[in-house]
Amino acid sequence: MKNSRMLVFIGLFISLDVILTRYLAFQTPIIRISFGFLPIALSGIMFGPVIGGVTGMVADIIGMIIFPRGPYFPGFTISAFLTGAIYGLFLHKKERSIIRIIITVLVITVFVDSFLNTIWLIIMGFGNAGIILPRILKNLIMVPVQIVTISLGWRYLGSFIEKEKFKRADIKD
Repeated sequence: MKNSRMLVFIGLFISLDVILTRYLAFQTPIIRISFGFLPIALSGIMFGPVIGGVTGMVADIIGMIIFPRGPYFPGFTISAFLTGAIYGLFLHKKERSIIRIIITVLVITVFVDSFLNTIWLIIMGFGNAGIILPRILKNLIMVPVQIVTISLGWRYLGSFIEKEKFKRADIKD
């Protein structure tokens, strides 16, 4: 029963990510602004780095199948896996702290969003060094948004989920 509950949550997080990232997002060829980071962050927080990474990876692949916006490039799937894994590595079974969230968001923003994703765009032919400035500006805007959103999501939704998980832990499967 515990595994089926986990699969339901993972499926929910994947669905939310696909909707928030592919459908309810502002996107240009070099910039995407969305709240798709939140379900991946919550998956990493709840289930750890491996499940968080797999959730991000599967959401990216399903999103590309359902809502393709250009050619598929596996580098972005690697980035999605790393994002979920980093959330899980830094936040899973850790004390809820704004400093921990800030560090996590900065690591993902610098390493995955600013570095890796920019390299993937350049490899795909969507630009050169000129795309770096708009991407940095977007990241400067999104970092505080992500910190506040993850903090609130972890506080409210995360505490509800944890209460429900513990409440149902005594129920025999």
